Amino acid sequence: MRRTSHPAGTVHRLMVESQALKGNLLGDPTTRIVDVYVPHGHDGRDLPLLVDLVGYTAGGPAHTAWKAFGENVPERLDRLIGEGKMAPVVVAFPDCFSRLGGNQYVNSPVLGNWEDFLTTEMLAAVEQKFGCGGSGRRGVFGKSSGGFGALIHAMRHPDIWSAAASHSGDAGFENLYLPEFPNTLRALAKFNYSIEAWMSAFEAKPKLDGKDTMVLMILAQAASFDPDPNPETFLGLRLPVTNDTCELIEDRWANWLKWDPVRMAETQAAAIGTLKGFYLECGTDDQYNILYGTRRLHRLLDQQGIVHRYEEFPDNHSGVDYRMDLSLPYLAAALS
Repeated sequence: MRRTSHPAGTVHRLMVESQALKGNLLGDPTTRIVDVYVPHGHDGRDLPLLVDLVGYTAGGPAHTAWKAFGENVPERLDRLIGEGKMAPVVVAFPDCFSRLGGNQYVNSPVLGNWEDFLTTEMLAAVEQKFGCGGSGRRGVFGKSSGGFGALIHAMRHPDIWSAAASHSGDAGFENLYLPEFPNTLRALAKFNYSIEAWMSAFEAKPKLDGKDTMVLMILAQAASFDPDPNPETFLGLRLPVTNDTCELIEDRWANWLKWDPVRMAETQAAAIGTLKGFYLECGTDDQYNILYGTRRLHRLLDQQGIVHRYEEFPDNHSGVDYRMDLSLPYLAAALS
């Protein structure tokens, strides 16, 4: 049941065959779904393009699927555009799901070269098909891991993206990941610290629980931030802590910290300053402690005089899609 009476846009489905993802150690498919929303009354031509990077355990098509007691993203766009709160845009929803449950949207020999896929193959397929986007007319947004992806892409590819929005994007890795390493080790200890044995048991389960998902998430981050393509390392996965005492292995942890947006912004924040719009927010009750890294990033941008929009709101990390009512019109206005 639609929650708006405004005319519905159209969701098209593309299949994009990727060269960038070939050879990924997970054996994940290289042909990827990209759903594309085109607003009512338009064919896409000459409209700005937004790209939605979803959070961990989701894929782009999850945001275009039916949603109980709420709007999916196309329905939200129908309402915002129909009420005149937002300029018309095309929105792409790439499927970036992986065997490890998600993606950080960076290049990795384990997961595949997702950064390249998004900035070259996916964009080319959507823009050629619909005549949208192009230089100065592209934005990227996401929540959680997707928010991290938006942050990273904003700093690393300001020549491609002209606006970005991060909802509770991973930042401040010390607060976010360090508390999870002991839990991960306790789970692996039941399998003599063998990631391969744990994965085999996980993939054979008829029912998953949240503890499994958190272990898998840490493995997905390890695949993104510190992959080991050595053939003797199962799927290139290794942790930055010792098995017996959970002490940080400094060189491996340093590899993780290189990807912390707070650390990256110390040298790459100027790239954000070249964007037409940059939106940053986090809930004050975020259960993964991302608020503190987000505040540090906001402070750093302020100190450097980089114009951006920063929001805190009284909620946690979960079920905050309603915040797109602020970020999507902001991005559309910046690009229109």
